[in-house]
Amino acid sequence: MDLATGVGLLGGFGVVFTLIMIDGGDFSAYYDKHAMIVIFGGATMATMMRFPFSTILHGLPMGLRFAFTMRAVKPRELIEEITKIAEVVRKSGPIALESMDISDPFLAQGARYIADGYDREFIRDTMERDRDNFLMHLDEGSKIYRAFGDCAPAWGMIGTILGMVTMFAHMSDPSKLGPAMATALLATLYGALIANMIALPLADKLHLKLEEEDVSRSLIIDGILLIRDQKSATLVREMLIAYLPHNTREDMSEAVA
Repeated sequence: MDLATGVGLLGGFGVVFTLIMIDGGDFSAYYDKHAMIVIFGGATMATMMRFPFSTILHGLPMGLRFAFTMRAVKPRELIEEITKIAEVVRKSGPIALESMDISDPFLAQGARYIADGYDREFIRDTMERDRDNFLMHLDEGSKIYRAFGDCAPAWGMIGTILGMVTMFAHMSDPSKLGPAMATALLATLYGALIANMIALPLADKLHLKLEEEDVSRSLIIDGILLIRDQKSATLVREMLIAYLPHNTREDMSEAVA
């Protein structure tokens, strides 16, 4: 599980909970069904208009799942593991990969292709297609959450305007001023909270993971192709080091030396 996502989300709700407790702890005052309908109904419908229904059904749960559960893949660790695979292939042949325990599923897929004797073009085309499809799904999830984050504050403003219209229309009836004002204020609160504490942070997290996965999976594809071409472990390592930042690259080169 990605602890940063979970801790940030729980911490954000904790801040709101603490502030309400400091102000008296009356949680019922912060609930209004009209504001809930305006925010969740309006923002959801507006988001649905931006994307095909199939994209929402696929991207929404997938984005949420990867925002919480996708492990961070470090390129340096991948290079070490790919180097070990290259050494095994050079010493024992591709068939030895069948009994090798490989932690990364995408890397394990490439190693299986090598062990099964697939040609270079098949391996490259298949793995690049898998990478691109996976990144496309992550991008869909990121766009959906960002769209919801864009819509929620706008619908909060719409709820505020509706509440104010109701309030001014019933100025002669004091009993209706309070509920109308609550709708106006709580719609803005709900929209701001949903956008800035849930939707937009998740969209940014998914975009960051997309960039990380793009680098990691491209690195894996290059490494698998080099191993398929029977390059030495040292050459594989040196060529893949180019994926690392300069300071890490220098440290890793010194470690090899």
